[in-house]
Amino acid sequence: MVGRPVLAALALVVLAAPGARAQEPGPFPAPKAEPTIVTPGRTSADPPSDAIVLFDGKNLSRWRGKDGGVAKWNVRDGYVEVAPGTGDITTVDKFGDIQLHIEWATPAVVKGEGQERGNSGVFLMDRYEVQVLDSYDNKTYFHGQAGSVYKQYAPLVNASRKPAEWQTYDIVFHAPRFDEQGKVIDRARVTVLHNGVLIQNNVEIYGITYNDRPAIYIAHSNAEPLHLQDHGNPIRYRNIWVRRL
Repeated sequence: MVGRPVLAALALVVLAAPGARAQEPGPFPAPKAEPTIVTPGRTSADPPSDAIVLFDGKNLSRWRGKDGGVAKWNVRDGYVEVAPGTGDITTVDKFGDIQLHIEWATPAVVKGEGQERGNSGVFLMDRYEVQVLDSYDNKTYFHGQAGSVYKQYAPLVNASRKPAEWQTYDIVFHAPRFDEQGKVIDRARVTVLHNGVLIQNNVEIYGITYNDRPAIYIAHSNAEPLHLQDHGNPIRYRNIWVRRL
């Protein structure tokens, strides 16, 4: 005679078995290519072995002015500083999907408020802006503060450091895709960490980040330059590198 505890256990096995079989995953095909070896940097801020160093603190040889001429920002002491009135600077190289590391600092002497205080921007593919702003004890519209996808998404949190302190953006960007007629079929997406804190979580960009009109996509090539904005404030940048994805 089978005891009741044994019968109960058998009943549980019988009842659970169909569900267990239904949830059991089938075998996944084995990857055909071994992952490429990339030597990481000494720290998380240092470029890995497959990175393209866009600014190493010495010169702007990988950058041009927006008119295609020489970039006129000031290089000294390992950083480059916006020379107000000289215009934005743009990379010589063009990129699509990327991982970008960039460090920046707003002026030690605080002037102005809101959007007039420590303003610049990192433009992905020359069109899609991650805002740079002194957002330490500085109120402005939420989707215009530091780390916002300009006029589209406020950052999840404000992780800003004090003026003149170095700050970091680590950005993962996926470029938009267009069909043969120029219609967007996959919007751009971006993830941003500000000083190591997640502030944009794979958000879908709605189009060009205009200041004064609704976002819209206008078809462009699958690789475009990065550019940094001259908004009239002497923002400093250093240690800029990128990895193609």
